[in-house]
Amino acid sequence: MHSRKSSTCELALLGLVMTLSGFASGGEQSAAQQPRSVIEEHAQIEGPFADGPDVTDTCLDCHEQAAHDVMQTSHWTWSVNQEVYGRGRIAAGKRHAINNFCYGVASNLSKCTECHIGYGWKDDAFDFDDPSRIDCLVCHDTTGSYKRIGGDGGMADPATDFEYVARNVGSPGRANCGACHFYGGGAHAVKHGDLEKLLIDADASIDVHMASDGLNFRCQQCHKTERHEIPGRSMAVSPGGTNAVACTDCHQGKPLHKHALLDQHALSVACQTCHIPIFAKGEATKTYWDWSVAGTKPESEVRDDGKPLYVPVKGRFKWERNIVPAYRWFNGKTGVHRWGDDIPQGNELVLNWPAGDRSDPEAKIYPFKLNRGRQIFDKVHRYLINPHLVGDDGFVYTLDWDTASRLGMQARGLDYSGQYGFIDSLMYIRINHMVAPADNALGCKDCHGPTQKRLPWKELGYDADPLYVPGQARYPLTR
Repeated sequence: MHSRKSSTCELALLGLVMTLSGFASGGEQSAAQQPRSVIEEHAQIEGPFADGPDVTDTCLDCHEQAAHDVMQTSHWTWSVNQEVYGRGRIAAGKRHAINNFCYGVASNLSKCTECHIGYGWKDDAFDFDDPSRIDCLVCHDTTGSYKRIGGDGGMADPATDFEYVARNVGSPGRANCGACHFYGGGAHAVKHGDLEKLLIDADASIDVHMASDGLNFRCQQCHKTERHEIPGRSMAVSPGGTNAVACTDCHQGKPLHKHALLDQHALSVACQTCHIPIFAKGEATKTYWDWSVAGTKPESEVRDDGKPLYVPVKGRFKWERNIVPAYRWFNGKTGVHRWGDDIPQGNELVLNWPAGDRSDPEAKIYPFKLNRGRQIFDKVHRYLINPHLVGDDGFVYTLDWDTASRLGMQARGLDYSGQYGFIDSLMYIRINHMVAPADNALGCKDCHGPTQKRLPWKELGYDADPLYVPGQARYPLTR
């Protein structure tokens, strides 16, 4: 039992349980407006605290079971066994995933784990069974003053007023989740396209669910959390498709729409397809990353909005805003390319892809962000290289692809031949956020008719627009 602040536990336990249950449904607020002492009994917490783990020890006095629950989740382990399309049961999760932003975790732990919910996972010595390594504050801070420092596996900023932050913990808000999820891919708005800091204080035109002057949802009002297990999965990290969040978790009943034809569309078309006409509504999101030109010129290039076009240690980028999604059939399962897989012949390596097609009754047409890149691969073994990027001997400091490949593949546990090249790649990212007001949802002519350019009917398996070709629709039309 963790007894350093046992008196705090004795004073707070009953009221704490009651207060937490009521606070979980509260509205999101900006950091400047968030409540202080949101759980009254936490005002009894006393420092001084030397660091983040010291605070966690105090949390454990009352929340030992919560710590156990956290350590069972993929937010902690970054690994989960799943039944994956075309693969059988395999180890999935962030430890094992490939992306075309920063490649993969392997030897880049000290940087990647800045967004791990623990303190100090920078090498294999990290103890996943030590609950004091859990960072409670990164998810439960309500002051907006808690920060982590980079480059050392995610440690709390030593300048933090730990006592003040610990006394003001509460239910996570959008800013807490966004501290990592808005910054996936290495910087703000890079990876997802539908997740960015604008959602912390959004209006309804950005997202009807998270609008500060509207429904004002916290993330967990859709990602309904039990014992710290948070449903919702990224395609690349969790391709098995289990424990997903669906619009119909809340939007249920028949008829769902005023017009029967729309309910019929919902048999083949995902809610997101009509209700998220565009994404990247605030800042531009990255849509291309070419690592092959890194180190080829010394000068950086920057867009008018400050987004980098070329960074000498990272390569060349493309950014887009107000993007019309790509549309594909998707049955909830994802195919994945794995570390060590042979690169198939072709001009572009697809790293992950939505399973399903027009003939699959479980599949619907979903919206996606397509991220393209150019990545390093082993020319002899014909598989992708997971380069070592960070640290004094990482590529971003040495600009030496050979050394970065050797060190990275050693960490990945794969051979490196000493010969490398670069290959184009494609990654699918499903779009779920930035839901438009109902009046701005797609209409008939957005997808049907001779002038529409949104849906690629032939790529989706149709001879032509199914509205005009008898027998093409999956279900008989109801007018």
